[in-house]
Amino acid sequence: MKPVRLCLLSAILLPLDALAQTYVVGVEDLPFAPHYSLDGEGQYRGFAREVLDAFAADSGISLSYEALPVDQLLPALQRGEIDFKYPDSSHWAGAQKAGMTLHYSQAVVDYVDGVLVAPQRQGQALESIRRLAMVQGWTPRGYEQPIDSGQIQLSYSDDLRQMIRQALKQDTDGAYFNVVVATHYLDNIRARPGALVFDPKLPHTRGSFHLSSLHHPQLIARFDRFLAEHSAQVAALKASYRVEANLNSDYIGLEQWKVDFLERQKEKAGAQAPASSRP
Repeated sequence: MKPVRLCLLSAILLPLDALAQTYVVGVEDLPFAPHYSLDGEGQYRGFAREVLDAFAADSGISLSYEALPVDQLLPALQRGEIDFKYPDSSHWAGAQKAGMTLHYSQAVVDYVDGVLVAPQRQGQALESIRRLAMVQGWTPRGYEQPIDSGQIQLSYSDDLRQMIRQALKQDTDGAYFNVVVATHYLDNIRARPGALVFDPKLPHTRGSFHLSSLHHPQLIARFDRFLAEHSAQVAALKASYRVEANLNSDYIGLEQWKVDFLERQKEKAGAQAPASSRP
């Protein structure tokens, strides 16, 4: 019985982290800041990492992150090589998910995918788009009919950097991507703020990112509880990373200083407008 007592004592003295069950989250091996990206050492960073780490700390589990090409994540989940996939959505990859019983969390963060154009082109009709820049693997939802009819030709790039370069050189009439991510790239990495702007009059898609799992529905349910019970913490992270910046306003895709300027201009114009006559 002595060895048993020693084992129990060792277990009690071990740090809690050493006893935590470790699960693997499959994540996308691509730059998608501010939502997520890999740093120079290959470490997963960004809004998603902070939310998932906070969940792990709250739940007493340990998470590791496996960055894979996007098209390899679902097969890895099916083979049991990863425990979770992020981001995911029940609306994505329907054919590949046939026969799989996936469990999805509540929405973690909302997004808008749409077309960014040169400022002078903003507000033009869909018929003005003849060539559309795309990243390989993306689906331009809302543009299927004009693409099928030949009105719009797609010009594919390997990544966001190449796609933005195409659009800036005006090799295409616009670029289809996640609006917040493309704007973040232009503002903070390419250092060309406002060079391309989201056009809300063109077809665009709203959706949300979810955490999914094939074999751990109980942890998906626990994650949902975390999102509900720590909504203020998650909201603060969203604000810090600006992952939902102005998604529900007329200023989607604009830098905050420009939003503030436009709001001041609107207030100024309202203050200068003549008062309406009264009977």
